[in-house]
Amino acid sequence: MAQKRKEEIEFKVSDRRLFTSEGELRDSADEQAPSPVATVAVAAEKPPAATSAPTSASTPVATIAEAPPHAPSAEAESDVPEPPSALEQQAQHDAYSKSSRDLDKQVELSGHSAKELEMSFERFMASLYMTAMMHLGLMHEKGGHPGVDIIGARQTIDTLGMIAEKTKGNLTPKEQGFLQNCLYELRMAYVEVTNAIAHPPQAPGPHTGTNG
Repeated sequence: MAQKRKEEIEFKVSDRRLFTSEGELRDSADEQAPSPVATVAVAAEKPPAATSAPTSASTPVATIAEAPPHAPSAEAESDVPEPPSALEQQAQHDAYSKSSRDLDKQVELSGHSAKELEMSFERFMASLYMTAMMHLGLMHEKGGHPGVDIIGARQTIDTLGMIAEKTKGNLTPKEQGFLQNCLYELRMAYVEVTNAIAHPPQAPGPHTGTNG
C-alpha cells in the first residue's frame, strides 16, 4: 500500500472586497497588491519521483470543493422572521377593528364625523402631494416657516411615480386622473425650484448712468 504523508500546499487567497473593514473604498494599489499566501497541510499520496513534474503558474495546485454558489445558508434563513399564522393575523385584525370602532365613537361624541378619519386613495395621494410641496418650500404648516428639502421632495415625487406604475390598470378613472394631476404639478414645481436654486437671480449692479 502506498505510503501517505502530509504535504504543505500553498494557495493564494485573493481579497476581492471593494471596501475595507472600516467601510472605506480600497485603493487601486491595494487591489493590485500581492495576495496573502495561506499554507494548508493536505494528506496526499507521494507521487513517484519519475513522474513528478514542476507545477507551473497556470497549473492548479489544489482543488477545493465549494458549496453551490446560490445554496442558502442556515444563518441567512434564520434572519428572516416567520410570518404570523392565519389565526394570529385574524386576531390582530379583529383587535384593530375594535380599537378603530372605539375611536370612531369618541369622534362622533365630540361632534365630528368619523368619516373624516377614513382613508381613501385620493386622500392618501393628497397627503403625499402636500408633503412634497412642503419639501419644495411652496407650502408650510400654519404658524411655521417654509423650508426647502430637495432630496425629500424628489423622494416623495418618485414615490408617487412608483405608485402610478404599480397601480396601472387597477385605478378608477377618477383616481387615475387625480394621481396624474398630482404628479404633473409636483414635477413642474420641482423643476422650477431646482432651476431657481441653480440659477439664482443676480443682484442689480451699481447704476452707471449720468444725469442729464
